[in-house]
Amino acid sequence: MLTLLRNAQLYAPEPRGLSDLLIADRRIAAIASAGQTLANGPQVKEIDLEGRRVIPGLVDPLVHFIGGGGEGGFGTRTAELTLEDALASGVTTLVGALGTDALTRTPANLLGKARELAASGLTTYAYTGSYQLPPATLTGAVNSDILFIPEFIGVGEVAISDHRGSQPSWQELTRLASEARTAGMLAGKAGIVFVHVGDGKTLLEPLRDVARHSEIPLGQFYPTHINRTATLFEDGLRFVREGGRIDFTTSTTPELLADGEVPAAEAVDRARHARLDLGRVSLSSDANASLPRFDNKGRFIGLEPGRLASLFETLGQCVNDLNMPLEQALPSASRNAADALGLPHKGRLEKNGDADLLVLAAEDWRIDEVWAGGRHVHQN
Repeated sequence: MLTLLRNAQLYAPEPRGLSDLLIADRRIAAIASAGQTLANGPQVKEIDLEGRRVIPGLVDPLVHFIGGGGEGGFGTRTAELTLEDALASGVTTLVGALGTDALTRTPANLLGKARELAASGLTTYAYTGSYQLPPATLTGAVNSDILFIPEFIGVGEVAISDHRGSQPSWQELTRLASEARTAGMLAGKAGIVFVHVGDGKTLLEPLRDVARHSEIPLGQFYPTHINRTATLFEDGLRFVREGGRIDFTTSTTPELLADGEVPAAEAVDRARHARLDLGRVSLSSDANASLPRFDNKGRFIGLEPGRLASLFETLGQCVNDLNMPLEQALPSASRNAADALGLPHKGRLEKNGDADLLVLAAEDWRIDEVWAGGRHVHQN
């Protein structure tokens, strides 16, 4: 069966105008201006989208599938991501990670949850490792996890500049990045090192130290939470100018904002006005992680869980509140993360690309339909 979506106001992310899309199996077989004959006959199911906006399914490079946290004891562990929340969020490609707790939560749990979500039609990947070094792995080593397990596309979420991390030296980070990079080359994957950056005074310097003292480029690292403080945000802009990538976190709380966090939509807009290469700036939800607060002595105060839906909400704030053109804001929640993770078939709508797309409501910022892998998986 072929599916023909007619009269889509298409953002691929670039605006393509009123278009028709032909879906065959899990991929986009053709795109043409509306009204052209792409396919006909009894084997073609036609759906008229009536001029509604169609955008790529969102790509989220940091989701805690199996929950996270526990910094305040077992009673503060956050819950697993539910299938219902995942399908309704507009995120069709999710990358899972462990966080602070790599003792009661394991890479095996993470892999099992990734495959559970994938069975519903979503595309799921994961990072081997965790905050601490030596990293938690499934096979006993980072390189063999990346090489032999299809879902593992890198290592992370490795913590730097954070009192919860293992305070890795640049030598340790270099060895880890080298192992991930080489395994990625052998497996045809990005082998990225996804990095949790805390609010510590060293900021992104540990990653610069690796680049200064080794042959590992800054681009091998993918640091997140760069909007957590104003100081870290400014250091992140410098990091992009030096050739790196950065990621802003969309989940937040009033307390974190009051403590100086830069709202994610504002962070994207400020990066745009700073004339950075926006292709090196992305957004992630940090869904189902804990968003903890600590006092100035590092003592736990409280936490809230991250939300997968915050990624789509932040994209709407960019467009509706900050007046960013949709085609400028959209890559930060789709194509940019896909490029960083070595997933050229994701985060864009083009011939032979994966048929992951969102149909937006006609009147407001809302998702009407979610298509993943050519299947209609959710309707509002």
